[in-house]
Amino acid sequence: MRRVPTLSQQSIDTIKSTAPVLEIHGTSITKRFYEMLFTSHPELLHIFNHANQKQGRQQTALANAVYAAALHIDRLEAILPVVKQIAHKHRSLGVKPEHYPIVGQHLLAAIQEVLGEAATPGILQAWAEAYGIIADAFIGVEADMYRQTETQAGGWSDFKRFRIARKVKESDVITSFYLMPEDGAPLPTFEPGQYISVKLEIPGDTYTHIRQYSLSDAPGKPYYRISVKRENLLAERPDGKVSMFLHNETKEGDVVLISAPAGDFTLNQQDTRPVVLISGGVGLTPMVSMLQTLAATNPQRQVTFIHAAQNSQHHAFKGHVEELASQYPALSFYWCYDKPTASDRAENSFHREGHVSLDWLQSIVPTSAASFYFCGPVPFMKAVNSALREWGIPEEDRHFEFFGPAGSL
Repeated sequence: MRRVPTLSQQSIDTIKSTAPVLEIHGTSITKRFYEMLFTSHPELLHIFNHANQKQGRQQTALANAVYAAALHIDRLEAILPVVKQIAHKHRSLGVKPEHYPIVGQHLLAAIQEVLGEAATPGILQAWAEAYGIIADAFIGVEADMYRQTETQAGGWSDFKRFRIARKVKESDVITSFYLMPEDGAPLPTFEPGQYISVKLEIPGDTYTHIRQYSLSDAPGKPYYRISVKRENLLAERPDGKVSMFLHNETKEGDVVLISAPAGDFTLNQQDTRPVVLISGGVGLTPMVSMLQTLAATNPQRQVTFIHAAQNSQHHAFKGHVEELASQYPALSFYWCYDKPTASDRAENSFHREGHVSLDWLQSIVPTSAASFYFCGPVPFMKAVNSALREWGIPEEDRHFEFFGPAGSL
């Protein structure tokens, strides 16, 4: 990680004094910021996720980040690991250095407008100084990522044309897309748990849509596989537009634009301890990639695979995991359904009815001296994280991935 220049003590004191105000008004500031940004630069709507904007998730995530920066401005080195996580998303989306001055200009303007007279020249100057330092850190980290991505074997910059080689229905709501480069070039490898960005032009929409999907197969294949849940397209859930388009409108042979794999939610393959993979809903996609990799490269490592779904109709890769378990004795699996069907009960095809809980985890996971990975809807991850924390699992052994803007558990 690059070393971050330090702020003057006066600027540090000024910014820290704004933290209580930002805690109260942070979301109002970021909401106004995005309004101003897109009014002045509508072309940036080609990059930003429109659904996250409409649902307020992006505004909340940015407000939390600004508040965290104010709280920890005297030790920026401590919060820079988060820079790398966000930088992965930026590189995957195509964020460039020239975007940062634009963002800084409108963020300061939003602070000034929302806070009014409370935003003194001294406060604005301190935040301008801090933003410049933080932006330079992002630009530097992202430049390294762009360079590494483009120069790796089979790598490319920005977006590349891929053909949908196959569409495979995995459950009533999840379909897998097998993507192969249109030019036939070899694919760069990736770390299990990483994702790619898919850029689509939907007929009738002014701006392109970009969505990030976890890779759901092991590296080393001649294709990338993503497994997408079809979300219902509702006014209060605008995130369904892209998934509905992929499910209903695309067909084998169609071309989509793909960015190279990114993300820091990755399986530590040097760790020899038991590993526990816990997923909810479509959150199983990175877990399947990790499981496939473990089965292929380290079949002796003890793995507990736990998946929560509504029922078997919503349960993707069920048969595949069960088949893997028959080949690898070190793998055990458990299914948790909160709305099992009559057929599920008759066939006894699941292990627990209800939700994942601490007592159930303790009854099926052989040891707490393991590395835990989990992914799924935010309420699910909060419950799992709380259970693991209560169990005494150290923070460094609890690894999780958010779909969309990073939040807090």
